[in-house]
Amino acid sequence: MMNQEIKTTPTVKNGGRLFRNDVIFIVALLLVVSALGLCFYFFRGEGDKVVVTVDGKEFGTYSLAEDVKVEIRTGAQNEEVNVLVIRDGLAYMETATCPDGICADHKPISREGESIVCLPHKVVITVYATEEEDAPDIVV
Repeated sequence: MMNQEIKTTPTVKNGGRLFRNDVIFIVALLLVVSALGLCFYFFRGEGDKVVVTVDGKEFGTYSLAEDVKVEIRTGAQNEEVNVLVIRDGLAYMETATCPDGICADHKPISREGESIVCLPHKVVITVYATEEEDAPDIVV
């Protein structure tokens, strides 16, 4: 019989490098993703308008610079009510007749891309920033 060397692949059981390298890769990947997420969170711009959609159709657009209270009625006989308040550059849902009331508990929004969603009433409130027409697309 010939002596045959049996090669084993590193595993968790035999303390091989594969497992250690996997952990290092996963930790590095998590750090990179976390850093990118924080950059997107802290460097996104302030919004200047709020767009309200009901069931995918635009209900209205409101400026964050003006204080206003908007009653959003939905449902077959307009029996479902959400009250949107815009005050001091912040938009929030003051009250809602939905069963869970999660939208009314949401923190005020003002940054571009933030939104408040009321799933039972199919209401979405999203903050947008107006793009400036004079700004160049590419700087050379």
